[in-house]
Amino acid sequence: MTRAQIVGWGHTAFGKSEHPDTESLMAEAVSQALEHAQIGAQDVDGIFVGVFNNGFSKQDFQAALVAMGTDGLDHTPATRYENACATGSAALFGAMDFIEAGRGRIALVVGAEKMTATPTAEVGDILLSASYRAEEADVDGGFAGLFGQIAHSYFQRYGDRSEELAMIAAKNHANGMANPYAHMRKDFGQAFCNTVSDKNPRVAGPLRRTDCSLVSDGAAVLVLADAETAATMPRAIGFRARAQANDIMALSRRDVLEFRGARMAWSNALTESGTSLDDLSLVETHDCFTIAEMLEYEAMGLAEPGQGHRVIREGITQKDGRLPVNVSGGLKSKGHPIGATGVSMHVMAAMQLAGQADAMQVPGATLAGVFNMGGAAVTNYVSILESVK
Repeated sequence: MTRAQIVGWGHTAFGKSEHPDTESLMAEAVSQALEHAQIGAQDVDGIFVGVFNNGFSKQDFQAALVAMGTDGLDHTPATRYENACATGSAALFGAMDFIEAGRGRIALVVGAEKMTATPTAEVGDILLSASYRAEEADVDGGFAGLFGQIAHSYFQRYGDRSEELAMIAAKNHANGMANPYAHMRKDFGQAFCNTVSDKNPRVAGPLRRTDCSLVSDGAAVLVLADAETAATMPRAIGFRARAQANDIMALSRRDVLEFRGARMAWSNALTESGTSLDDLSLVETHDCFTIAEMLEYEAMGLAEPGQGHRVIREGITQKDGRLPVNVSGGLKSKGHPIGATGVSMHVMAAMQLAGQADAMQVPGATLAGVFNMGGAAVTNYVSILESVK
């Protein structure tokens, strides 16, 4: 079986965009990606689109919008994917299956979301659809309220870790200063992130504004090719392994603090790749909320349950630490346009492995892990990436 490889990418700035819709956001990123891969639209055999939408726009049928914004893709098969906050990774894995089944040589993976035109209260309700509404629809604070409950449960079981959550937020904002695509390029510092104030109020449970990712617009695109085709192109980033694992959706039917699906996805990917965390140069992980990043430290195996705070306190995940995490700024600083997020995370990792991350660059990066999840660790995707050429 031939492995799909990343041969190019495109990425818009994340934030409050002047682009009016996903159509124009995708068009910008697709144009960049085709140029970066040095191919034309006629070379693309399939288009795989990740857009959550669910009410952000009345215009749906998002897969067909790619050809509306890019000439030459009129008759190229296009399919839209949705898997909550892991929508972008779902589209990526679908494109990889397409190539590895021999159905095409080159595929576009397009992730996008236009969120900032929607009132804040509606955004929270739209995102709550990534939870089990039959039981969780009345959670105060929308989707943030769900993770506020998770943080509260964590604190009850393991002690108040508000200060360590502030350290995670401060780390990611400091890292985001070096990312030209980031929504919030501002170094707030630990003291600000750890202090409740008018500018940093509590949002849900113990979570403050600086513990929550940003409502953003943006698009990201990956160009994939089979190994034989990739060998003729300027760059190739391979997948040493990839894994997906799900967990039950309703929080009432599991111990959410286990992040069991995330733990399984990491274990399966590391086993398949024949690597350990010690072999990784960096990780891009899904910090939709700072409590999520702390739980992900435990799920990936950096700490035992309840000990995630030690990881940030010991500096392990700082850019100059043993395993840098979210040197892009993560969702916390870079932003979280839902459908674009999983694609963006893979772009950030690919840039590192190609040695093209500029001020974000981790020196000598050879292997990168990516973790993208949908809902409260309901669907979980892990990729282990390496430079092929």
